[in-house]
Amino acid sequence: MYKILITLLLIGQLSFAQITIKDSISKYPVSYATISFGNGNGIFADDEGVFIFTEKLYPDIDSLFISAIGFKDLNISTENLSEELLMQSQSHQLDEVMLNFKKDRKFKEEKLKPSLDDDYYNCWLPTIESEIAVYFPKTSTKDQKLKSVFFPIALESKDWEKRNKKNSDKKKFSTLFKVQFYNNNNGVPGNVLTYETIVFRATEKDGDAYELNVDDFDIHIPDDGFFVSLQVLGYTDKNGKLLPNKKYKEIESKNGSVVKIPTNFRPLLPFTNEVEGKNTFIKRVFLNSNNWVKFDKGNGLQSSLLQKDLFNYGIGLTYKTYKDE
Repeated sequence: MYKILITLLLIGQLSFAQITIKDSISKYPVSYATISFGNGNGIFADDEGVFIFTEKLYPDIDSLFISAIGFKDLNISTENLSEELLMQSQSHQLDEVMLNFKKDRKFKEEKLKPSLDDDYYNCWLPTIESEIAVYFPKTSTKDQKLKSVFFPIALESKDWEKRNKKNSDKKKFSTLFKVQFYNNNNGVPGNVLTYETIVFRATEKDGDAYELNVDDFDIHIPDDGFFVSLQVLGYTDKNGKLLPNKKYKEIESKNGSVVKIPTNFRPLLPFTNEVEGKNTFIKRVFLNSNNWVKFDKGNGLQSSLLQKDLFNYGIGLTYKTYKDE
C-alpha cells in the first residue's frame, strides 16, 4: 500500500509539472516554443507544445519568458503556474513578393561549401535562449531559390584531452535543431521568410555537417539577401522526440560566482576565419533587449572566438538560379 501511495504521489506531481503551450484562438499546440529563464538557461517545448517545469528542478526561477515565431512574447510568473498557457498569434505579411515559379523551369545549381572545424576551442557553445544567424547575399540578378543548407556541427570528443585534434572517437547523440529564415532589414535579420516550423535531428552518423533540404518550402532569395538561423533544441529519443532537459548543476567560477551549466551533451558550432566579412549575428533573450547583435568585437560579446578573429559560423548553401525565359 505504501508503494502504491508513493507511485500515485509521483504521478500527481508529474502531471502538474507538465505544461502545454497553445494558440489562444485555435487551441492548437505551439511547437518548439522557447522557454527562457535568464542567464542563458531555459528549455524548449516539444512538438506537442509540452514542457516540464517544477519548483524542485528550478527552485530559484520566479518567471518564464516564452517566445515563438508568429506569436506575441509571453512573460509569466512561475507562482501558481497553470497546466495550460495560451499565446496570442501575430498577423504578419511577408515583405518580399514571392514569385510563382513553374515547376519545370530550367535552373543551374550553385553550391557554397560549409567551413568545417573539429577543434573544440574554435566552436560556439549555444545556450537554450540564444539564436545564431548568418547573412547570405543574392549571388545573381536572376531569380534564385534556396535548395539546401549545410550546417557544420563539431562533436565533443569522448577523450577531452584530444579536443584540439581530429576526433575519431565521438559520443553517440541525437539532437534536435530549429531553423528559421529572415529577410534583410538594414543589415540585420528582419521578418521571417516562412512561418513553417523547420526542425531536423542530427546524430554522430551525419558526420561534420548536416544537409537540410528546404526545396519544398519555396524560399526565394530577396534582392538584398537573407539570413539563415539555428537554435539547438536539445536531446531526442531514438524516434526523434524531444526529451526534457536534465537539471542544471551549479559550479563555482574562478571569481567566486555560481554558474549553472546543463548536464546533457550538446553538439558545438564551429567558427571560421575563411569567410570574407563579418556575417554572423547573435540574439539572446536577456542581452541587448532581445535584439540581434553582430558577432564582432566591441558589441558587448564576451567570447574567446573574437579574440582569435573567428567571426563567422560557416554555413553552406545550395542555390537554384533560374534561367531567363
